[in-house]
Amino acid sequence: MASVFPFPAIVGQEAMKEALLIAAVDRSVGGVLLFGDRGTGKSTAIRALARLLPEIPAWRDCPYLCHADEECPHVGYVNGHRSRHVGPVSAPVIDLPLGVTEDRVVGALDIQRALAHAEKAFEPGLLARANRGFLYIDEVNLLEDHIVDLLLDVAASGENVVEREGLSVRHPARFVLVGSGNPEEGELRPQLLDRFGLAVDVVTPQTIEARVEVLRRRDRFEMDRDGFARKWAAQEGRLRNSIERATAALPSIDVDDAVLGKAAELCIALRSDGSRGELTLVKAARALAALDGATSVDISHLRRVAPMALAHRLRRDPLDESSARARVDKAVAELFGA
Repeated sequence: MASVFPFPAIVGQEAMKEALLIAAVDRSVGGVLLFGDRGTGKSTAIRALARLLPEIPAWRDCPYLCHADEECPHVGYVNGHRSRHVGPVSAPVIDLPLGVTEDRVVGALDIQRALAHAEKAFEPGLLARANRGFLYIDEVNLLEDHIVDLLLDVAASGENVVEREGLSVRHPARFVLVGSGNPEEGELRPQLLDRFGLAVDVVTPQTIEARVEVLRRRDRFEMDRDGFARKWAAQEGRLRNSIERATAALPSIDVDDAVLGKAAELCIALRSDGSRGELTLVKAARALAALDGATSVDISHLRRVAPMALAHRLRRDPLDESSARARVDKAVAELFGA
């Protein structure tokens, strides 16, 4: 994977990188949406994240990467003996391309086995490959509606159900949904937007220094990809260790009632519908505290994650022309102080 641009080498875009790291630490946060200008490193960051993800214990012969500590009903037989091959494997990061067919997403009849051996067998799709990992959709706002509906159903249940061509298959499909897109090319359906735990507006760097540094690093990467990767390997290793430590520490991070009260107060001030906003806000703040090496969540963590956890959930106010991010920033300043 030396051809992948290193995650820590991305210039600026701190909110984007922080959101992705939070999702890597606590996958129950609900995924990340990166919306903004073209050429700002959205796809680069998501693909670079794959190098930082800790390995997961799994049945290596299972097409769904069932956890190694659990009985796997999907593992087949090798030379007449049931495979017992378990061990650490890389967490999957799977691309879901635009124009993908429903069969490719959910899986379908294995035609080759049907023709060659006259037997019905299931060929797993992209949802199976993404189980316990990340499913990445570039230009997510251009995804066809029927594919969006499929993703919503599976994301809600954590299970893919296929009933077709005489097949009846259920398999686990728990993944972190990561999307990127350009708002100029179309709006995202509200039902799908609400499924993303965190959303970040990614903008083009506005200073000469930042733009020059982007050019310098990209040029060095293109001229010597392996050498550039080696230069950033130590920082990648530190980030990977930080994710592993934070993930292990996550259950012990304390969130006291005062912090919970502030989270609820902020959501009430912003007129956020339902409880998903508060839940995501607290989860993201806990993951951020774990990344910081803190033992408990404080107001500074809520402040940092509030825009990415809440801005995309706000109702449009025809009497307020300010952006959703500005409304969140204003409410945060009023409640937590400037």
